[in-house]
Amino acid sequence: MVLIIAASLDYFIGDPWNWLHPVQVMGWFISRFTKLALNYCHHSLTQRLAGIVIALILIIGSGLFGWLIVRCVSQLNPILGILVESILLASCFAFKSLRTAAETVLKPLQAGNISEARSLLSNFVGRDTQHLSSEEIFRAVLETVTENATDGVMAPLFYAIIGAFIPTIGPCSFALAYKASSTLDSMIGYRDINYIHLGWFSARLEDCLTWFPCRLTVITLALLSRKPLQVINICQRDAPKDLSPNSGWSECAYAAILDVQMGGTNWYRGVAKVKPLLGDPINPITAKSVETSFKLTRYSFLLWLGGATSLLFLTTIE
Repeated sequence: MVLIIAASLDYFIGDPWNWLHPVQVMGWFISRFTKLALNYCHHSLTQRLAGIVIALILIIGSGLFGWLIVRCVSQLNPILGILVESILLASCFAFKSLRTAAETVLKPLQAGNISEARSLLSNFVGRDTQHLSSEEIFRAVLETVTENATDGVMAPLFYAIIGAFIPTIGPCSFALAYKASSTLDSMIGYRDINYIHLGWFSARLEDCLTWFPCRLTVITLALLSRKPLQVINICQRDAPKDLSPNSGWSECAYAAILDVQMGGTNWYRGVAKVKPLLGDPINPITAKSVETSFKLTRYSFLLWLGGATSLLFLTTIE
């Protein structure tokens, strides 16, 4: 019940802007403790140790917080406990947020207002956007949507399902713990000179936690495409070229299904970064490509959700 309610809340409502979001709290914790670590830890070893401590405290603390609040509220009122757990779990899914962000950029782009599209895109991606062509904007949107489909949608669902099969834990705790790991990776897990040591553990841990859900997502997408062998072959050919053990696979699966090519040269603060080419450039990337990618993610999500709830129902009956 919690899985279904949470999925419905994310799909139809998403994250209300005026509500305090768990990721905001996680971000506040990371920012504060990162500043402290950088001020007092000047050696690479001490920074790595500090990074491990920050990551473990946040990840374990997030999971424990979710478990405690759900248990406390459930003691007061079981129905209210289900509602609270569903809201917390829904905050771990980013399908509605991804769709809203993509539509925000694509709307002015399709209307011919490329300067507004560039400006709006800069709110969602790290690359320089001021000189992007319309084709590059379409590519940037599709790459963002397909990369985050795994760590923002499918992986949280995967860990929620694992938690749902452990009655003493529940789906919310595992999903929040994974969300904490993902937030750490997005904030300090990249190869910036300030975070190369402090964020090392967070980056590696998120890679490990996302590895299996990512491969399972690729397999699911391949089956939905009705050309699974072709999709898998293209992923095996191109995905390992990406430095990330997961984002390349996620993007490549969608590229193979859509018959488009992602990757190429991106600029970050005036510095060019060449990403490997993923997929074959049979079709141009358009708004329809982005829309189809959302349909694929939604179908994959529903397939996992339906399978998990069916198994849970059968387990309950037995």
